[in-house]
Amino acid sequence: MRFEFDGEKSRDVKRKHGVSLKEARDIFNQVYLVDQKNDDPEQFRAIGWCRGGLCSVVFEVRHDSEGEYYHLVTAWKATKEEEQSYAENV
Repeated sequence: MRFEFDGEKSRDVKRKHGVSLKEARDIFNQVYLVDQKNDDPEQFRAIGWCRGGLCSVVFEVRHDSEGEYYHLVTAWKATKEEEQSYAENV
């Protein structure tokens, strides 16, 4: 699985939400929950473990000459509602 994100935005997300886009990649290394966030552009939210706690990341599935990759948009520490959804569905 390949990932792409803007390094500067990753640092901004870390300052604002406590988890960077680089750290949020760890969500995809274990069991995670995915739902659709937006239709235009088509974006998804994944909830899973990173940095020792539940986190959420918004991503887009994109394609290039090498195939499919995930473009990470933003991330944050999971809300209580996201924690409950994860517990009920995973």
